[in-house]
Amino acid sequence: MPGGETMADAELCSSHSSGRAARTHTTAERIRACLYGIAVGDAVGKQTERLSHHEVLRWYPNGIRGFEGHPGATIPRYSGNSKREWRIGETTDDTERTIAVARAVIADRAVSHVSIGREMLQCVKGVHPGIESLWEFHLAGDPARKATNHDGCGAAVRVAPVGILYRSESLDDIVNGAREASISTHGGSLAIAAAAATAAAVSAAIDGASPDHVFAMAERAARQVESAWPGDRGRAVAPAIRAVHEDLAQRPALRASDLAARCFPNQPLTIVPLALSLATLLRSAEDAILIAANVGGDSDSVASIAGGILGAMYPTTVRQQWIEIVEQINEHHIEAIAGELARLRH
Repeated sequence: MPGGETMADAELCSSHSSGRAARTHTTAERIRACLYGIAVGDAVGKQTERLSHHEVLRWYPNGIRGFEGHPGATIPRYSGNSKREWRIGETTDDTERTIAVARAVIADRAVSHVSIGREMLQCVKGVHPGIESLWEFHLAGDPARKATNHDGCGAAVRVAPVGILYRSESLDDIVNGAREASISTHGGSLAIAAAAATAAAVSAAIDGASPDHVFAMAERAARQVESAWPGDRGRAVAPAIRAVHEDLAQRPALRASDLAARCFPNQPLTIVPLALSLATLLRSAEDAILIAANVGGDSDSVASIAGGILGAMYPTTVRQQWIEIVEQINEHHIEAIAGELARLRH
């Protein structure tokens, strides 16, 4: 391959202008595709979560091209895993907790951290000492608990129902709702800013905004959080979102190997910024999910966030075959949840 390019790179790259012809979609269609984009991104990305890019290519020499293997079979590298033998097509705690937030929003017709905490206490995935934010929350067993620390992306990956509930002109509601959806487990400024940015991007995408406007809303929401609840000096999400986006916008094409070298998603200041950049530089949920899965790192989070936003922007780009596999394996009943949320959007 030219320039040391791998076969996976040659097959799994996207130009910024790729995508399908535009058409008008209803709000309900965008919400449905957003939630399915989250779930399929989570499941496809899980196959390479926490792998380095080199390890991704060792396990998958031809790259991730979707679900690699028979749906329902154990993902090869999780065979014999003491915590969980993750299955091909299975979603993680990211989708489980997104649905928990959705259930709380549907029940209350609002965003309350107590109701969200109550729903999340019913979740079972990812509850072990290795994920401190979730472990501490479940040990406390208190739905009204407010975390004062933790800056990971666990809040950002579950916050989409907030962006679905509120239209994009209601930025204060989105920001406050994102904080309510975060603080059961994540009280750090970085975590709340990343969640607000994600929720604002989802909301603007459902409103049919342009990619530039979706990005601007995400950046604005992050800045609003970091002004209201500042964290450590020198560490902020909004500048990271801007820096990653400007860097990747200059690339003629987005390739997994290049992204892994430039902004590997293994910490708060790269995970959500990379997801938002993919969501606003590409025109296909499928493309973003595959690129994220082939990068490695926190691949399920990046693929889930980008897949949800791009699903809302371009609903037909969430691959139907993936949707069917995810519903078959997980029985999330996302169609019904999407319908309930669509009726509440205001």
